[in-house]
Amino acid sequence: MAVGLILLEAVALVVVTGVSVVSLVRGDAALPGAMVFFAVFCLLVAAVLLQAARALLAGRRWARSPVITWQVLLGVMAVGWLGVEVTAAATAALVVAVAVTAALLLPRSSRSRPALLTPPGARAARRRDRPGPG
Repeated sequence: MAVGLILLEAVALVVVTGVSVVSLVRGDAALPGAMVFFAVFCLLVAAVLLQAARALLAGRRWARSPVITWQVLLGVMAVGWLGVEVTAAATAALVVAVAVTAALLLPRSSRSRPALLTPPGARAARRRDRPGPG
């Protein structure tokens, strides 16, 4: 579930980037420099989320840190948006941020486990190649 929501966030960031670029091209942007920065920032965050989702599917625990960091930032922004006006987008952002964070902090997902995308034979070979104690 968490990986699906992370991918949804990455797609949403790419869509926001597209809307920003269209606004720039049409000349609707009040602050073009800020809009360019925003578009590049959204693409970079989307790339990090995509890489982290891939790593989570591979069973790599390091990927939880950047994803949870983004969820905290997204949650803070959503609370700010909700303080100004209650909208479906702000509510959805807050719900997704809480759901992804909760899913990644569950004991099941934080335990070390074999990679989901690694063939079973490769896992066994890796276990045999590890040096034993002492």
